[in-house]
Amino acid sequence: MKSNESAENYLETVLILSQKLPVVRSIDIAAELGFKKPSVSVAMKHLREKGHIAVSGAGYITLTESGKEIAEMIYERHNFLSGWLISLGVDKKIAAEDACRIEHVISCESFAAIKKAVAQDFST
Repeated sequence: MKSNESAENYLETVLILSQKLPVVRSIDIAAELGFKKPSVSVAMKHLREKGHIAVSGAGYITLTESGKEIAEMIYERHNFLSGWLISLGVDKKIAAEDACRIEHVISCESFAAIKKAVAQDFST
């Protein structure tokens, strides 16, 4: 399930918006990320071609199974890492920015090991 950082960010954004809005459109993604709509449209075309999203005739964007899997993985990493960094005393804004960078490059193995170690720290 290889993907690039930009694609992962778009998928994560679709996931987050789908939890807040009744439908997700390119304009919603553009507003959320602060990007221009043509840039988002190009990205959505690539994600659709890769089978990570579906776009209805009305322009509503939904995650496919593969897209949802990627989005949920990135979202979990982001929430966990930012929360962990905050618990270590890192400023919320910095923790969120750092988590956003780390979430895309950390291996599944390393992330699982960190989660396990943190869980052990809280259980003792």
